[in-house]
Amino acid sequence: MNLARTAAAIAIGAVSGVLSGAFGIGGGIVTTPAIRLILRAPALVAVGTPLPVILPGALTGAWTYAKRGLADVRSGVTIGLVGAAASVLGALGSAAAGGTAVMLVTAALILYVAGDTLLWTVREASVSPRQDAAEPRLAQLAAVGAAAGLYSGFLGLGGGFVIVPLLVRWLKFETKRAIGTSLVAVAVLAVPGSVAHYALGHVDLALAAGLVLGVVPGAAVGSRLTILAKEATVRYAFAAMLVCVAVWLAAGELVSR
Repeated sequence: MNLARTAAAIAIGAVSGVLSGAFGIGGGIVTTPAIRLILRAPALVAVGTPLPVILPGALTGAWTYAKRGLADVRSGVTIGLVGAAASVLGALGSAAAGGTAVMLVTAALILYVAGDTLLWTVREASVSPRQDAAEPRLAQLAAVGAAAGLYSGFLGLGGGFVIVPLLVRWLKFETKRAIGTSLVAVAVLAVPGSVAHYALGHVDLALAAGLVLGVVPGAAVGSRLTILAKEATVRYAFAAMLVCVAVWLAAGELVSR
């Protein structure tokens, strides 16, 4: 990988890391379209390469939240372990579907969750902050893990894009705690998905190494920004970021066809 490509990979990794730490999403939501549209990698490489990069960024962010009591480690590990098995099935599904289909499905899901998050935040604006559910049930955590794992493996993203909304909307987590918990889960479920995509030939190791150099410091910065921000600000920023990425990804994939 030449110097210019390495520098671009580090920059993409840094942006991805900031968003990973800030929103608990693993960062693949940025690295996948960036690898595809900026670095011009094949679609399935753009899907597979972010997964091994997600792990160090997720661990950095999870540690930052956990030190401040903003991560439910038990719930995160449970979600991650269930999701790990499902992510292998998702990875096999992505190979069968083909790169373009995966990219367009990714964009559609991102737009849906962005709109849902925005509408829900507006509805909740006048409601007093809620207390977290004391102890989520194992079956609930397993369901979240299964959904996140299938999503992670199929779309090459960390799963936090599914985990955070489900924890907040369904299990009544406060948003910052949901983000910290999501990063714990993302760190666990990224492992089997990475192995599966590597075995399928979807991981560019040189590119992944460049991304990691930017992801780790970026995740530390992003985590601290969210910890200091207001709850509603985090939700609005999350929705706005999703809309931008979805439009960019869908438009780029359609134009490149």
